[in-house]
Amino acid sequence: MEIYKGTSTFAGIAIGKIRYYHKGEYQVRQNLVSNVKKELGDFNEARLKVLQKLKRLYEENSKLSEKEASAFLEQARLLETGSFQRAVESMISAEKVNAAYAVMTTRDELSNTFRNLEEPSIRRRISNVQEISGRLIDELGGVEPRINLGKDPVILAAEVLTPTEIMEMDKEKLLAMVTHQGSEISHTAIQAKTMGIPSVFGIVPEDEWDGCMAIVDGYTGILYLHPDSEMVKEYEIRLRADQEEKEELLKLKAEKDRTVDGKDVGIYANIGNLDDLNSVIYYGATGIGLLRSEFQYLGRENYPRENELFMAYRKVAETMGERPAVIRTVDLGADKQAPYLDIPQETNPIMGNRGIRLCLDRKMMFKAQLRAIYRASAYGNLEMMYPMISSEEEMDEIEAIVEEVKAGLRKKEIPFKDIRVGIMIETPAAVMISRELAKRVDFLSLGTNDLSQYTLAMDRQNPLLRNKYNDHHPAVLRMIEMVIHAGHQEGCQVCICGELAADTKLTETFLRMGVDSLSVVPACILPVRKALRAVDLSKAPCARK
Repeated sequence: MEIYKGTSTFAGIAIGKIRYYHKGEYQVRQNLVSNVKKELGDFNEARLKVLQKLKRLYEENSKLSEKEASAFLEQARLLETGSFQRAVESMISAEKVNAAYAVMTTRDELSNTFRNLEEPSIRRRISNVQEISGRLIDELGGVEPRINLGKDPVILAAEVLTPTEIMEMDKEKLLAMVTHQGSEISHTAIQAKTMGIPSVFGIVPEDEWDGCMAIVDGYTGILYLHPDSEMVKEYEIRLRADQEEKEELLKLKAEKDRTVDGKDVGIYANIGNLDDLNSVIYYGATGIGLLRSEFQYLGRENYPRENELFMAYRKVAETMGERPAVIRTVDLGADKQAPYLDIPQETNPIMGNRGIRLCLDRKMMFKAQLRAIYRASAYGNLEMMYPMISSEEEMDEIEAIVEEVKAGLRKKEIPFKDIRVGIMIETPAAVMISRELAKRVDFLSLGTNDLSQYTLAMDRQNPLLRNKYNDHHPAVLRMIEMVIHAGHQEGCQVCICGELAADTKLTETFLRMGVDSLSVVPACILPVRKALRAVDLSKAPCARK
């Protein structure tokens, strides 16, 4: 038996055979061709077929996750814009080689040129080039679809997996995922959590593992390869217990978010599109603590119209009824871009013109969203918050725009409510002036994903920092406590939002800090509710190990 230790991104247990997935590893033979015109025609035919498939995949998956499905459109644009196409055609014509070899060589040259750059937009573009190259080689070579999990459910092992690759799989045949590259809060990890699939990263898989029996322990981040019969029996028992525990958790759907000593602390849901609304209701969330509104802006050719935004927010309001639903105004920039936005290249986009900064630069876009939110507020219990606030000057500008929008609605006699407004606390600057900011809003929401990386000065998705990034760092926890204290001094409620809110090892810590609510992905609502209901704040806290 071999044991490999990685990092878990979603807890759970899986027992089964490994399916090793070779990402983009094509051994394409170089052939000299006599009929260049025919080879160019074959390449263009393959290109058009891949374009059609990408657009079909977008249509099929956008209902599951608009944000993740938008990657299919990004890949389609690479085939339509011409630069990649011209590079391949140039090689076919100049060197008289077969199309598949030209695609593979162009892919490798681009990957090698930019492999050491850490800028998210460039990494994403290279990843997309690798994916479309694989599709083209598949088409030109007539091979089978790249991700065929087989007849029986398997543990998928790969160097790296993208959300688009996961979307192409038969989810019922996916027991768990083991990858080398990744992070606990990458898009792929978040998608695995949403799907409830145990996943571990930080383990280098090998070709020889394909077809081998294995166990994935998503609680400890351990992969057992070639487990002996005793180990299999032990984990079969744990797997049954795991399933029974999930059934027990479902009994908490209708229970209150109340500690042993009677303190109510609401557990809300973070969602990224309208399809997640059913999960919010199913798991019995107090409400929606974060609706990421980017899903309506990404994966499209132009800005969404105000009425399109209004209809989506109205559906949220009507579905949630009396339960509150917090819409975060659009947080674009950095790794959330679309071609029509035409955002200039930045040296460090994570620290660049993103979030509220971009909205204040593009006031027409911002006003359209604000009007849609206020119009939809008449149909339910909507609330609103702004991302990436770092100064009071930004709030001055926002408040002036909001008053202008409300005045316009009144003039046209369009009904709306004076909804509760909040701020995302995501930067150390916002932490340090959180008391001043709390005077201006109804609630503060701690965005712990960005707050952690800005506080630690570490890109949370940088694989080189995997063993150094620590979102339990005392500085991060002290900042959270500072914000809770500052907010309460001004009569302002404080919510913790992000991956830390779902960490049940910190639930009691946050409750003792005095947090008013926690907001987590729907799949984590019941585990957090269980942890919350076990806390007795009237007793002295247990010493943390």
